[in-house]
Amino acid sequence: MTAADASAPAGATRSGASPAAATQAEPGTDPFVSFTSSDRFATVGEIYEAARRALPPPVWDFLDGGSGGEQTLRANLSSFERWSVLPRLMTGAGEPDLARSFLGIELSMPVMTSPFGADRLLHRDGHLAVARANAKAGVASIVPEAGSYSWEEVTMAAPGAARIAQLHPMGNPANFAAMLRRAADLGFSALCLTLDCPTAGWRERNMRNRFDVDVDVDVVSGNYPHAGPADLADTLGQLFVRREPIWTWDELAGRMAGSPLPWLAKGILTGADAVAAARAGAAGILVSNHGGRQLDAVPAALDQLPEIVAALGGRVPVALDSGVRRGGDVVKALALGADVVVIGRAAAMALAAGGEEGVGRLLELFREEISTTVKLLGATGVDGLTSEMITSAAGRAVPGW
Repeated sequence: MTAADASAPAGATRSGASPAAATQAEPGTDPFVSFTSSDRFATVGEIYEAARRALPPPVWDFLDGGSGGEQTLRANLSSFERWSVLPRLMTGAGEPDLARSFLGIELSMPVMTSPFGADRLLHRDGHLAVARANAKAGVASIVPEAGSYSWEEVTMAAPGAARIAQLHPMGNPANFAAMLRRAADLGFSALCLTLDCPTAGWRERNMRNRFDVDVDVDVVSGNYPHAGPADLADTLGQLFVRREPIWTWDELAGRMAGSPLPWLAKGILTGADAVAAARAGAAGILVSNHGGRQLDAVPAALDQLPEIVAALGGRVPVALDSGVRRGGDVVKALALGADVVVIGRAAAMALAAGGEEGVGRLLELFREEISTTVKLLGATGVDGLTSEMITSAAGRAVPGW
C-alpha cells in the first residue's frame, strides 16, 4: 500500500498481489461459494486487493489512508525494507516454536489484532468475525471502545480471543471509571489505553471524499447503544469535540490505580514516554504511530522500537504495530526486541475481503511465513530471535537486548 496511489492494494509492493485475484468471481456471483480460503487467497496481497474491490471508494480511502500528507504512512511501510535479516546456518534447529505469552495471555504465535473502530463499515460482522477467527488461530483480539459491537457481544462471540479491552483515557473521568469496572466485570485479562488520540487525525482523503464516520454514530457506538453525538462527545471527550484538555501522566496513574487489570500503553514513540508510561503503572508498551493515521511526520514505529526497548531495559514487555503487512515483518519486529506484534490495517482489510474467513486466512498466511522465516534464520523458535539476526541497510547499530 502506498499513499501516493490510493488505487493500489495496501502492501502490494511487498506482499505479492496477483492480477488473477480480480478474476476469482464473475460479477453477480458469490465468491464465498466456489472457493476455499486458500483457493481464494493464495497471498496476503490477494487479500488486500480483494478488500479494495469489495469496498466503496470512500470507505477504501478511509481504511487505506493516513493523516496529513501521509508521510508517516509511507515511512511505516518503507521502514521494514530498511532492515535486513542475517541467518545463522547449520544450527540444528528443528520445527520452530511460535508460542508466546503476553500480559498473561497465551498466544499460539506472537500476533494480536488491533482495536480498529467503525468495523461494520468493512463487514457486517465486524469484530465478531475478527474475534472468532482469532479464537480458531489461538491469538488475541484487542476489542475497541469505539467499535460497532459492544464488548459484551464480542466476548460472547469468542471469549477465548476477546482478552483485551481498549479504552481512550480522555473526557469525563467518571465515564472512564465506569468503563474500567465494566471491563473487569466482563472478565477481560488486560486493558489497552490508546494515548495518541487526544483528537482525530487530519485525514485529507476523508475530506476530499466528504466522508465523516461521525455522521453514522452506529458504527462507532456499539458500547454506547443509546448514545447520540453529544453523549459520545461527553464520553470520548476531545476525540469528537476537540476541546477537552489532555490528561497528564499523574492523572492517568491516579485514575488507573483502582483497576485490577494490567494495562498496555498504546501510541508510544520515544524512550522517554515509554519510561513515563511504565512509571504511571503500564504493564506493557505498544510502540505505535496509529498506522500513520494520527500525527503525520512522526517516525516509523519500527525505527523507534530499538530505542524504546533499550530505554525500558526489560522492565515491561513491548508490542509493536504500524506498517505490519506480512509474516516477515513480524519476524523483523521480534528481532528488534518486540515481544508481540499487533496487526491493524492488515486485519481490517482481511475482514473487508472475507469476514471471518478472510481474517482466518490472513492469520494462516502470517503463521506460515513466520514459521518459514524463523526456520530459515536458524532459530529454534521466536524466543531464539535476537538483535544479532537483523541489521539496518543504513548501518544503524541495533542495541543488544
